[in-house]
Amino acid sequence: MLTIVAFIVALGLLIAVHEYGHYRVAVARGVKVLRFSVGFGHVLYRWKPRRQRPGQDTEFVIGAFPLGGYVKMLDEREAPVDPAERHLAFNTQPLRSRAAIVAAGPAANLLLAVLLYAAVNWYGVQEPTAVLASPVAGSVAQEAGLRGGEQVQRAGFDGEPLRPLRSFEELRWLLTRGALDGRDVRLQFTRPEERGAREAVLAMGALPSREADAQLFRRIGILGPWTAPVIGEVMPGGAAARAGLQQGDRVLAIGATTVVDGQQLRELIRASAAAGQPAREGWRVQRDGRTVDVPVQPDAARDGDKAIGRIGAYVGAPPQLVTVRHGPVDGLVKGAVRTWEVSVLSLRMMGRMVIGQASLKNLSGPLTIADYAGKSASLGLTHYLVFLALISVSLGVLNLLPLPVLDGGHLMYYLWEAVTGKSVSDAWMERLQRGGIAVLLVMMSIALFNDVSRLFG
Repeated sequence: MLTIVAFIVALGLLIAVHEYGHYRVAVARGVKVLRFSVGFGHVLYRWKPRRQRPGQDTEFVIGAFPLGGYVKMLDEREAPVDPAERHLAFNTQPLRSRAAIVAAGPAANLLLAVLLYAAVNWYGVQEPTAVLASPVAGSVAQEAGLRGGEQVQRAGFDGEPLRPLRSFEELRWLLTRGALDGRDVRLQFTRPEERGAREAVLAMGALPSREADAQLFRRIGILGPWTAPVIGEVMPGGAAARAGLQQGDRVLAIGATTVVDGQQLRELIRASAAAGQPAREGWRVQRDGRTVDVPVQPDAARDGDKAIGRIGAYVGAPPQLVTVRHGPVDGLVKGAVRTWEVSVLSLRMMGRMVIGQASLKNLSGPLTIADYAGKSASLGLTHYLVFLALISVSLGVLNLLPLPVLDGGHLMYYLWEAVTGKSVSDAWMERLQRGGIAVLLVMMSIALFNDVSRLFG
């Protein structure tokens, strides 16, 4: 139920803001708006405000099907217009006014994202500290000399000034951008057993693939923040329960291998099935102040086409958290910067998918969005606001694509009109509309297929 409610609230808010952008600028430019609708299909609720601007008689509607909305304006191309109201019609407006009305929808979504990111910055959010877990074997992080336990103080792209790092999430975002752009990342860090700071350069350009898939951070080698190697909740019937492991056990060693953190422990468990059926090994654990030896045989499982081991228990204590909060101006600036970075990253990924440099598996549809909506809402308000900001950026960027059925397609028509001095002919308009619908349907089909594959595959 939470997933459904969070999904409907997210869609309703983002669509309403998008359409309000069109509506507000249309009214400001003197265009008569006939209907403002959030949703399509059967009308669930409609109303007309008693007080409206001169020349306006707008009906506000909520439709039963929430995947979309529209603002219907007076337009001679759609229905006959009373000569007395011709000056209020959309098609009679100057080019700059029509372009402003069309661009206002995506602009409203991008502005909403800025405000949502800023609200999170102002309110503050608890995030894991930037202490690194043990790197994945053979990864970029391990080759750079990282071994786990490093407290990252500053970071940035190689060749640029390093900036202070306040949390692990800031580091994760920097690594994501570096991996997708092929830019090396330089870290400045300290180790508990050493004095002074060290530096390491992560060679992101050496990554074999730059797709934002589930394996991206395994190739980088930094999967999460440092956590203690403690056993959490134990599932009934799992390998941990059968072996007698208990919640709160701190794992000291597996066989002859000393365990230093939760990430290493998870990797050892996963790797136990690399040669087939996992073998029984002696685990040395600390329980209630004493050391206990427990023989554990993980269960074999599949992760895609790879065999991995599982024990049926939560592995790793919660990471140490820090509250990240910014002042009014700094929070707003950082919100605008994050919106710009996400927008640029989204456009680059779309471009790479078009030219075949990135997989179409990166496309997501409504099922994935609904799943993430529910998960983020369950984590708290700030996580849900960040999710809304991300989807709002995606909606704004998507609508600016030069596809005829989208706002970007209409802006493309207006660009042609500005350059040539004449509008696109009706015949070409019809051809382009059909082509745009076909492309959009293909994108939606691929996104839905990816959703089903991710959630049920």
